[in-house]
Amino acid sequence: MTTAASEDDLGTAPAVLGFRPAMPADADVAVPLIYSSGPSAFDYVFGAGKAQAFLQHAFADEAGEFSYRAHEVALLRGHVAAVGAAFDGSAALAFTLAAARQILGFYGPFAGIGVIIRGLRTEGVIRPPKPNELYLAHLGVVPALRGAGIGTRLVEALLQRRDPARHDVVALDVAVTNPRAEALYERLGFSVAVLRRSRLGNRDGAVADHRRMTLR
Repeated sequence: MTTAASEDDLGTAPAVLGFRPAMPADADVAVPLIYSSGPSAFDYVFGAGKAQAFLQHAFADEAGEFSYRAHEVALLRGHVAAVGAAFDGSAALAFTLAAARQILGFYGPFAGIGVIIRGLRTEGVIRPPKPNELYLAHLGVVPALRGAGIGTRLVEALLQRRDPARHDVVALDVAVTNPRAEALYERLGFSVAVLRRSRLGNRDGAVADHRRMTLR
């Protein structure tokens, strides 16, 4: 089991921060951070009280957008301090098939169909990337370490996955309810390309309006 970095590590964060691909053992720290990147939207799709359990299920898989294999973690003195994912549209079909399998396996056929429908509706607001786009997603920093520059270092590390021969643009989505994250991305050179409105919501959660930001 991997543990989270603590406030005691904060002072030396820039000097000791490292990165590696995520592993199944990171789930206890990484999954809550993935969930924190959009809790209300996750609750809308996967159900309040069930979203993190499903993400744990999907993280342990070797395939899909929520798999440990799609993520990278930042390490502070050997402990997970942040998590994020970077992928492009070439993975869209494989991600869709993996998500359907994971959802039906976790929820069963009847409830699972409803989850799949809500997920597809959400893609009208938070759209999957095109093949020529490197897309950053599920960015989360341990709460006690926010404001120490770890988010910046994480994004910079994920940007190293950009292949100039394949990716014309880097893209991400940020909820209008998260101005702090939007300000961080602006400092890194991202700009707003489009605002997508949302009317999606239920008793479990809601999908906020989102801004698609790009870096060329």
